[in-house]
Amino acid sequence: MVGQGALDRRRPAWAARAACALALALLLALARQWQLVRCPWAALLGLPCPGCGLTRAAGLLLRGDLRGAVQLHPLSPLLVPIVVLALVGAIWEPWWQAHASQARWRRSHWVERSLGPAAWALLLLVIGVWLARFWGAFGGPVPI
Repeated sequence: MVGQGALDRRRPAWAARAACALALALLLALARQWQLVRCPWAALLGLPCPGCGLTRAAGLLLRGDLRGAVQLHPLSPLLVPIVVLALVGAIWEPWWQAHASQARWRRSHWVERSLGPAAWALLLLVIGVWLARFWGAFGGPVPI
């Protein structure tokens, strides 16, 4: 069991992570709304990056436009929830570590061991879709 002192030290870390994530999301949303941010990859190379269209696709998914989201990036219905869950997990991890018993925390490490191969498979899938789009698959490259 974790002492009360350890819980007090972890709360500010959780709150700081949540505040940083919220501030970053707000800044990115405002920059996107005012069209201030452009993909560095596209700006330097003039080509869409492997994740090009995902931000716009996430916005379409939030509005319920699945067809439009898939047109922008075919993997968006898979990738957007994964990114959201990863962000939520990163924010909540200190709280979970402070409140979970050691036995429960050890049992959850199977998730970490299985995420490595899944992350590599997902990365290869994203790169595969990106390359296939240059040859006309999925409607061709997404407009920058």
